[in-house]
Amino acid sequence: MKKIFFAAILMTLPFAMQAQLGKSLLNKAKSKAQQRADAKVDQAMDKTLDAAENSVKKGKNNTNTNDAVPAAEDNNTTATASDAPKEEKPAGIKAYSKFDFVPGDKVLYAEDFNQDAIGELPLTWNSSGKGEIMTIEGVTGKWVRGYQNNTLLSGNKSKFGDNYTVEFDLIYYFNPKETGYVMPNIEFGLFSSRGEDNGDNRFLREYDDYNDVEVKIHPNREGIASVESNLDHARTFGSDNVEVPGFMKAINKPLHYAIQVQKTRFRIWVNETKIFDIPRGVNTKDTLNQLFFKMEGSNYKDDEIGYYLTNIKVATGVPDTRHKLIEEGKFSTTGILFDFQSATIKPESYGVIKDIASVLKENPTVKVKIVGHTSSDGDLNANMELSKQRAAAVKDMMIKEFGIDAAHLETEGKGPTQPVADNKTAEGKAQNRRVEFIKL
Repeated sequence: MKKIFFAAILMTLPFAMQAQLGKSLLNKAKSKAQQRADAKVDQAMDKTLDAAENSVKKGKNNTNTNDAVPAAEDNNTTATASDAPKEEKPAGIKAYSKFDFVPGDKVLYAEDFNQDAIGELPLTWNSSGKGEIMTIEGVTGKWVRGYQNNTLLSGNKSKFGDNYTVEFDLIYYFNPKETGYVMPNIEFGLFSSRGEDNGDNRFLREYDDYNDVEVKIHPNREGIASVESNLDHARTFGSDNVEVPGFMKAINKPLHYAIQVQKTRFRIWVNETKIFDIPRGVNTKDTLNQLFFKMEGSNYKDDEIGYYLTNIKVATGVPDTRHKLIEEGKFSTTGILFDFQSATIKPESYGVIKDIASVLKENPTVKVKIVGHTSSDGDLNANMELSKQRAAAVKDMMIKEFGIDAAHLETEGKGPTQPVADNKTAEGKAQNRRVEFIKL
């Protein structure tokens, strides 16, 4: 009975938060393994450590995707670890039925690092220590690797305005050789440089000097999150602690973060779950104009812990779907996302499609044409076909998920032939990767 109890405890070691207990259990496990007195305990320990060591690997060792040119352009690819258990993969579209996030309609800043060299920090970014672009085995796209005791500032140079959205994908990386130490917090947020260069070195440590909103997530059971705001060296808001469902199960796997700011209102979702909706969480004295990402320090070494970040998008405005579609005759969105080189709709697109479907239900006689568009990256013919498939996928979802009459929906694919922005910039490419709804 004691052996069974001990094995059950040992299998939880990667997420243990009590240092003394963790070290004690680890020492006992080593002793048992050496004596070969308890084969079950030894097997459980090996299985746990093997899973942690193999879950995420540095992209420098991944030679399959570094310089690959896709057949069709990439629309904010989803990263999925190759060895992730099936039961822990992100939930499907229906799991996002309460996800009401709708991104802004004009892209201000976008970053997927596709144009950056592996092994280097992007030229437009700044770091208090180090950071580098990597690919991850079994995961699509390029990611910037962030380290503990280190702050990263993005390459954004645009003011965000009063109403805007921020999205990004982030992996909390944890690959310990020994466990028992406290896992460090991951922090991110928005700040104002008040007319100064928002990439200046001093903002690596003084991002809260003028005006900021910051989110802190502490790995503990489900994950604990809090929000605080600061203005002129004084804290103006501090939230309660809330749980982040699924955070610990997503260690070494991507989570999608979505933030919406409407003047003073601050809302944030992690995957499909809204964890904060704060009416007066943002100070409006200064316009926020920069993103920061930070991991606190720990007793783990840099090769054991850190984070990966990609698919950053800041978009301005509050889309008025009904006015644009019904009165102006066309609604365009960059918020419907698809898997890499695929017509599979990503779950975080649910809020946008739901919004459009609601307008059509309110106006049952209206017919629309759904038109898919891509950037100019990749092969022209492949992009033309992909845009047609993606438009058809949106139509199919609106029929099956929201009950829209199929006779009121047409589809078309334009590929990269009708750009609305410059395909030479990341922001322009993100704006061109869109789905349009045209009133017939």
